[in-house]
Amino acid sequence: MSSPRTQVPRVIFDLDGTLVDSEPNYYEAGRRLLARYGVADFSWEHHTRFIGIGTRETLTALRAEYGIQAPVDELLAGKNALYLELAGSSTEVFPEMRALVERLHGAAVPMAVASGSSREAIGAVLAVTGLDAYIPLYVSAEEVPHGKPEPDVFLEAARRMGAEPADCVVLEDAAPGAAAAHAAGMRCLAVPYVTATAGDPAFLAAELLFAGGQREFTARAAYEWLLPTGGPGAAVPIG
Repeated sequence: MSSPRTQVPRVIFDLDGTLVDSEPNYYEAGRRLLARYGVADFSWEHHTRFIGIGTRETLTALRAEYGIQAPVDELLAGKNALYLELAGSSTEVFPEMRALVERLHGAAVPMAVASGSSREAIGAVLAVTGLDAYIPLYVSAEEVPHGKPEPDVFLEAARRMGAEPADCVVLEDAAPGAAAAHAAGMRCLAVPYVTATAGDPAFLAAELLFAGGQREFTARAAYEWLLPTGGPGAAVPIG
């Protein structure tokens, strides 16, 4: 283990599957969208292949896979509209994640959200769940050149926070996001949404891994790892 860092960490949360259980809504939005273009067999298992990948990148891949002629921008607008309709009424925050956000906010730890979702979708989810009261800063992959697994969205979040990448910790549920965090030069706390993927090399490289996913994750364990002595000014060991 390297020497302790006295800088309070900047904590960057992925949104979908990490803070909120939005994947069912994203799957349903994708299923409805693809049905409009004649795709009748889009399954949950198929959807899980794209967890952690940006919406544009996902739709680009699905467009090619199913031979859809519509432009990606048309698909993106359609999926966002369907998702926003679903998200406004049925988005749930993982309870232990909400507890962690509240504890970090109480300790004045700077936080941001960096997500592959559209900026409109991120804002809507944070508002409907009340998380916007704690995390007003958010960055969408549509605001940077490349989505995850590229590091762009995390680096932009750090820039807006006025932080060096090495002082940031990313919370992620998907292997592409964990890979993006390390590519950005940030530490990663990983909580796999699909626990069967916990053995992915990107997760195994995480500085803290809750291999059992949300059922294993606790706000207390995460908080004590992030701030071992309980608050700003604490020494935070790396690794």
